[in-house]
Amino acid sequence: MADSLLKNKHLLWRAGFGVGINQVTDLKNNNTRTLLNELFKEDLFTEITYDTPDIDPAADYMNSSAPADKKKEMQRINREQNNELNLNFLDKMVNSKEQMREKMAFFWHGHFASRVANPRFNKQLLNTIRKNALGNFRDLLFEVSQAPAMLGFLNNQQNKKDHPNENFAREVMELFTMGRGNYTEKDVREAARAFTGWGYDKEGNFKERKNLHDEGSKTFLGKTGNFSGVDILNLILEQKATSRFVTTKVYKFFVNEKTDQDIIDTLSNNFYNSGYDIKKLMTEIFSSTWFYDQKNIGNRIKSPIELMAGIMRILPMHIQNPENLIVYQKLLGQMLLYPPNVSGWPNGRSWIDSSTLMLRLQVPQIWSGLRPLEYSPRQDDDINMGMKSPETALNKSFKNPNITIDWNRVEKIFENKKTEDYLIQNTQTLDINSVKNFSDKSTKMTIINLMSTPEYQLM
Repeated sequence: MADSLLKNKHLLWRAGFGVGINQVTDLKNNNTRTLLNELFKEDLFTEITYDTPDIDPAADYMNSSAPADKKKEMQRINREQNNELNLNFLDKMVNSKEQMREKMAFFWHGHFASRVANPRFNKQLLNTIRKNALGNFRDLLFEVSQAPAMLGFLNNQQNKKDHPNENFAREVMELFTMGRGNYTEKDVREAARAFTGWGYDKEGNFKERKNLHDEGSKTFLGKTGNFSGVDILNLILEQKATSRFVTTKVYKFFVNEKTDQDIIDTLSNNFYNSGYDIKKLMTEIFSSTWFYDQKNIGNRIKSPIELMAGIMRILPMHIQNPENLIVYQKLLGQMLLYPPNVSGWPNGRSWIDSSTLMLRLQVPQIWSGLRPLEYSPRQDDDINMGMKSPETALNKSFKNPNITIDWNRVEKIFENKKTEDYLIQNTQTLDINSVKNFSDKSTKMTIINLMSTPEYQLM
């Protein structure tokens, strides 16, 4: 296989969501540098939104005195709007030319994990992340830290002088910036005092509630002053540990879960010295020769969203009931806007257990209409969104997504091409003969069978 094909395929999976059907023809001859420039191209930014009309925020149906039917209605509308946001984000991953922006946004979506019922707040946070995805980490951190979804999720609305709530301050340091071991419990307490009064109104505007802010002197990371929340974030960004923590997480997600300390030293120093320029960091990674080393290719297990988006990019499809794609997200264990906890989604082997592996291998056949989905529908439980056991994730109204795939176009594009070279990252372990013996030699069956192999689970 041409070396450039292998490199280009690797780049498209890591810096995006895999090879798109319209990229197959030129993939072999395309220069990797040209492809990289295309991936980084940024169009005019467009927000992800939903069409279901909002309920008047003044009519607060979720307060304790509201009648039950009103609350139910509110929950239904929230769910519909969140589902629309979810599917519109997935659609961007599949169809946007700005693959790198959406891939980076997907990464930040797990890094700055939040889970709130309010779709308006979800929309705002999602678009903040997408807008700054390849911008500056400083701007991203400030905007996320003042987003109502995050302040609400981490209880900072309840953080008041004389009664500080440490949750927000702790997670900002532990999960978003420096990582454990680079601050003390006293730093957490002092930072929490500095963030007192940070909150938001019903409309989703950030509010510094001065009367709730602790004006006293604070000592944080060895410095003393009458610090505000803004000062705390600035002090955190001055720490080289912040650059190192973020760079390491980026490396594990985009390159390899086994880290190379020398490479991370270089990357994190450059990231720090660039003033946290995300685009520069990602360009350095994807332009490096080490990124294309054999050990970094085909070594990552696709997350459920990457798996689904990848299939949707290479197989041109019309989906009649896209809302049912959310059922697949639940069953496979990764539902957009719904991370399992404040740490976001775990990666790697945690995606695979006996039930998810079986379903992963069957998705290509189910979506091609060759087999039914064999998980028995049970009542959905809204409390844990079916996260505990995959079977509970299906509700009574479940129907297949009703997908029509344009196989004629696929056959034309793959004519005289080895399909496995385009679909599988590491073809060395693939037993292509048994894949072909198993199928009727048609391009359609070969592709479905290739997608049903363990090798297709890797990227």
